[in-house]
Amino acid sequence: METIESRVPRETRTTTPQSGPPPGVLAVVFTALFLGGLVLSTLLAGGDPFPSPFGATDTITAYFRDHGDAVRVSGALQFAASVPLAIYTATVSARLHRLGVRAPGATIALAGGVLAAAFLACSGLVTWVLSHAEVTERPELVRALQYLAFGLGGPGHVVVLGLLVAGIAVPGLLAGLLPRALAVAGLAVAAVAELSTLVLLTEAAALLLPVARFTGLAWLIAAGFLLPRTRARIPVRIRVPEEG
Repeated sequence: METIESRVPRETRTTTPQSGPPPGVLAVVFTALFLGGLVLSTLLAGGDPFPSPFGATDTITAYFRDHGDAVRVSGALQFAASVPLAIYTATVSARLHRLGVRAPGATIALAGGVLAAAFLACSGLVTWVLSHAEVTERPELVRALQYLAFGLGGPGHVVVLGLLVAGIAVPGLLAGLLPRALAVAGLAVAAVAELSTLVLLTEAAALLLPVARFTGLAWLIAAGFLLPRTRARIPVRIRVPEEG
C-alpha cells in the first residue's frame, strides 16, 4: 500500500540534525582553562604577576628563572584552552549553516575561531619552552621567546578572536538569531579586538587586549547559550477542495 511518506520526494524529507556539543558549555570550559592558567600561575609564583614583555630584561629573566613551575602551568593550560575553543568554533559554524546562514558570516567565524585556537596553542607551547632552565640561562633568548609568546597569545589571538565574534554577531543580528542588544555588543567587542592590532605599533594600545579578550570571552559564553538550534518554520496551508 502506498503511504503518504512514499509520495514525498526524498530530497524534501526532513531529519533531525545532530546539534553537537553545547557551545555555551564549551565556552565556559575554554574560559575556565584560560583564567585558571592566569590564577594558578600567579599563585605558584607567590603572587608575582606574569611579566610584561615591555618590562626590563633583568626582571623578565629573573621571573622565568625563578618560577619555572608557574610558567609551565600557564603554558599547559593555555594550550589546553585552545581545544574547547576549536570545538566551539566548529560547532557554532555548523549551527549557523544549519540555521540557514549562507552569507560569509559562518565562514568568517570558522576561520577566525580556528586561527584563534591555533595562535593560543602556539603561545602556550612557546610559554612552556620558557619554563625550562636551559632557556632561562640566555636572557636574549628569553626576551625573544616572550615577545613571540606575547605576539601569538596577545594581538595574534585577540584580533582573530574578534573575527569569530563578528562572524556570529552579524548573522545573529541580520537573521534575528540573537537578541539585538547582544548582537550589537558583539560588533563592539569585535571592533575593539581589531583595534588591538595597534599593540604591534605602540605599547600605549596594550590596554585594548584585556578589554577585548575578557569581554569577548563573556560574549562567546552568552552567544553559545542563546544561539538557537533550529529556526521556526512558517507553516504552509494546503487547501483541499471540497467534494460535491
